[in-house]
Amino acid sequence: MKEKTIRRWLLFGLLLALFVPVSGQSQVIQMDTDKLQLANQYYRNRDFEKAAVLYREIYDRSGNDSYFNLYLNCLLELEDFAQAEEEIRKQLTRRKNDAYLYVQWGFMLSQQGRQDEAVRKYEESLRVVPNNKSDYIRLASAFLGRQQYEFARRVYELGDQRLPNESFHYELARVYLYQRDYEQMFQAYLDLLKIDESNLGRVQSSILTAFRMDVDNSLRDEFRISLLRRIQEDPDVIAYNHLLIWLFIQENRFSQALRQAIALDKRIGAGDANIASLARIAAGNDGVEEAIRAYDYLIDKGPGGEFYNEAHQGKMKMHYHLFIHYPEQNPDALRLQSQFQKTFQVVGFLPETTSLVIDYAHFLAFYQQEIDSATDVLQNQMTIKGINALQRDQLKNELADIQVLKDDLWEAVLLYSQIIDTNKNNPLGDEVKLKKAKLGYYMGNLSWAQAQLDVLKASTSKLIANDALELSIFISSNTALDTTEVPMQLFAKADLYQFRRQDSLAWATLDSIEAQYSYHSLLDDIYFRKAKTLTNRGDYAQAAAFLEKVRDGFAFDLLADDALFLLAELYEKKLDRSEEAGELYKQMLTQYPGSIYVEDARERYRRLRGEIPVDKETLFFNEPDNN
Repeated sequence: MKEKTIRRWLLFGLLLALFVPVSGQSQVIQMDTDKLQLANQYYRNRDFEKAAVLYREIYDRSGNDSYFNLYLNCLLELEDFAQAEEEIRKQLTRRKNDAYLYVQWGFMLSQQGRQDEAVRKYEESLRVVPNNKSDYIRLASAFLGRQQYEFARRVYELGDQRLPNESFHYELARVYLYQRDYEQMFQAYLDLLKIDESNLGRVQSSILTAFRMDVDNSLRDEFRISLLRRIQEDPDVIAYNHLLIWLFIQENRFSQALRQAIALDKRIGAGDANIASLARIAAGNDGVEEAIRAYDYLIDKGPGGEFYNEAHQGKMKMHYHLFIHYPEQNPDALRLQSQFQKTFQVVGFLPETTSLVIDYAHFLAFYQQEIDSATDVLQNQMTIKGINALQRDQLKNELADIQVLKDDLWEAVLLYSQIIDTNKNNPLGDEVKLKKAKLGYYMGNLSWAQAQLDVLKASTSKLIANDALELSIFISSNTALDTTEVPMQLFAKADLYQFRRQDSLAWATLDSIEAQYSYHSLLDDIYFRKAKTLTNRGDYAQAAAFLEKVRDGFAFDLLADDALFLLAELYEKKLDRSEEAGELYKQMLTQYPGSIYVEDARERYRRLRGEIPVDKETLFFNEPDNN
């Protein structure tokens, strides 16, 4: 039934899109538009009897064939085959070469079980179709609307024979997709690129659509094999190489993508923009090492390169990311500080380096306890020539965070308020509103903080809205039944200590809550916070132990899915327990199907099971020797 409904809507869309000619628009305007809207509404509601009456009236007044076609479709839906055949015969007396009518006639006959006669009508449509591309597309679309995919294919093949200067590869690929003939579909798209490489974006979009329909992830393998063969057969079609790089990026296989991008740049040049784009994508998807390699490649090209400064900034941000997120590597803070300084010697303190300046100031204040130096860096950046209002407020935002670190909370409130006043209609405003609400929470003003958070739940930023909702629910669920807010205020204080990176104070505060309020609903949150603290320190085994406590003892609480996903990540990425990680990702899919982590869990589960292949793409390619 669902498939039949989809077919009906596909046909309705095709009728509206294909058979309302531009020349008939003035007639549509002159007719009773309310009647047309009502007819369309009846059609959508499957009240075909009423829709047929109105479409017929509209057709009689306008003479526009598109409305006759809609009227005819209503008759077919009503299975009024005798009237439909009579109407088709009448129309053919003046529309002798209208191939679309023969498709409708054939469909009507097939609905009555008269298959041989139906095929003859379909064949007749192929005989009478005018010899131009638009009519071939129109006829094939009519066949697609009736799920006559083989005849749609024949239409395009006929057009390809009769119009050698036209290309039907894209249209044929769509038919092959409907027929699930994926090998032919891929070949058609690759043929299209061979003819005109400017179709690369169109082909990428279409292939991505096919991938989304792939239930067992086998299409990627098939496509990769077809593409690699084509690259061997037609090495001069550069679009094939770009398509391969794009495929690797879709699969987050940045190392392979970079290898091919560099090889292509060395071969034909002009690849800096693509490599810079690849570096940005890798950086945003945890491909830190690949991003650094890409930036190094651009830096090695020298200061005359278009992306030389961007590469220095990007590389510095990646080193900072490693310092923050990979503590187990025992990063050297003094070495990182030196790297910051050397980077600024290259890129300077300019408006376009503001983001990096903010990172540097945060590092100085929160990791090196050089609060005065961090403040000077921010204030000096605010005064440079060309800085705009948004950049100045971004700097002020970091300055406010430093006031929280200094325990000058009211100064932080003042700065946050100033930023909010000047950024009422952009994401920075909502980001700072959330920070101000959290500051109220840190200070123990739970009711006020929750009121601010409830407003932010309507934020246009999904991330901010989710964070606001999470903290609001956390406050209400842990205060609603209590006669005292003391445990929650202590917990908020521990969160403030964690914000300031005062882990020992945070840990001691959490211990005191657990000791004094051992049966409080905060217990799972205490374990979770300790796990996060240990993760930040690089003590992954102990972090996993606390997460296991949440998983085993609080499976129905709000943090259950968060703890389960974080535990699976630790097993997979930090503790070399991939098999157990896979089981946890599977558990996420079955026990918490509404969790925000479900999509990530599904992808990681499939990768751990080997459903997303690794390294097969290097079969035919090697990076050229640098010597």
